[in-house]
Amino acid sequence: MNPLTVGLLLAALLIVLALSGLAFALWRQVWLRQKARKAAEKERQMQLAEHLRILAGSLLDGQLPLVEGAIRIKALLEHYDPQLSRNERCRVFHELGEATAHIPTHAAWKALDRAQRQHYEALFSSLELRHKAAARSSARWLLEEGLAAHR
Repeated sequence: MNPLTVGLLLAALLIVLALSGLAFALWRQVWLRQKARKAAEKERQMQLAEHLRILAGSLLDGQLPLVEGAIRIKALLEHYDPQLSRNERCRVFHELGEATAHIPTHAAWKALDRAQRQHYEALFSSLELRHKAAARSSARWLLEEGLAAHR
């Protein structure tokens, strides 16, 4: 073999080794990012589950108004697990959310005059009377079975 051929083979070998090292480093970065993304998603899910437990418990303890609790549970459930959110046992949270979706919140609520607020508060009372048992039952189910199945 002549020296030029040997030199070209060595150069080719070095290029292949360099490219292999680069490919390995890039693959490792992708793997580490995927691992970090999975860990972050798992942490997010655990936080959402804990928030759902707190809301459901607060709703059951009477520390949170029923309609407000149901709306918050509905919103978190959709982010936590859309399939669980569509469970028949969670339907009451969606019904209450839909029944109150048109009601202003935050600054818009504060801007309402007294008569408008009283009208909406009467609606809240009516919804609570109509859905209290179902919402409490669903919150209890969520604590005892719904969230437990997702651990």
